[in-house]
Amino acid sequence: MITIAALTIGEAARRRVLWVLVALAAIAVAITTWGVASLVDLARSEGVGELQLRIGISQILIFIAFMFGFVLVMTAAFFGSPAIAGDIESGVAQALLARPLRRSSYLLGRWLGLAIVMVGYAVLSGLGAIYAVAAVSGYTPPSTLLPVAYLAGQAIVLLSLTVLLSTRLPPIAGGAIAVVAYGLAWMAGVLGKVGLAIGTSGLVGLADASRLLLPTDAMWQGVVFGLEPAFVIGAIGDTPAGRGNPFFADTPPSPEIVAWTVAWVVVVLVLAISQLRRREL
Repeated sequence: MITIAALTIGEAARRRVLWVLVALAAIAVAITTWGVASLVDLARSEGVGELQLRIGISQILIFIAFMFGFVLVMTAAFFGSPAIAGDIESGVAQALLARPLRRSSYLLGRWLGLAIVMVGYAVLSGLGAIYAVAAVSGYTPPSTLLPVAYLAGQAIVLLSLTVLLSTRLPPIAGGAIAVVAYGLAWMAGVLGKVGLAIGTSGLVGLADASRLLLPTDAMWQGVVFGLEPAFVIGAIGDTPAGRGNPFFADTPPSPEIVAWTVAWVVVVLVLAISQLRRREL
């Protein structure tokens, strides 16, 4: 399994798209840093208070996290959807599995290698953006590792889904289904926020159900909570404006939903192994 993971990391490193994404992340961080620096200088010259400035910068960071989260999800779908299907179509899987290599080790090796790439990309882009903004603004979120960890968790969840789909579907179909599922889960989370604001239990129940089926939105709430200043949470945490805002979270994901997310990934990987064992090569 470790050998397959190392080979997968090497394959990902040789693909131009990965380095294009790294370059785009660096450009995005540089542009964001310049924009925040200009905004801070302008705001201070016009007498904007530090409290208001910190609120504004925290919201910019959350928006940046949303952008990087979407890029991570697309990357997970792009790399995960051909992880198994592409090897089967090209004949690589047949050659590898003809050796004394279990299908479970092959699949888990592929998943582990791609998961390491996803986590590395999340850490570099997430911490790069946080510390670059902190350098020019003086604002550091309450936690730096927590939002990055949840950002990586979001990518791992979708990667696991795409690997499962890759055992049965062509790469394009599997990637498209995974991205659409992510979008639907995020929309369900938004509807749940609206339901909290207006007191509609049906919408809240829909959001809770979607987090059980695909817990990416639960991970997103963890990202937001980690970047939100404590005084903002205290000010609007129990108001309709706070409850109905998809870019606001007054609590992190509960230990139960975090445990469920880990269990969900394990179950999906077990299903993927089962599907691969049944597939004719």
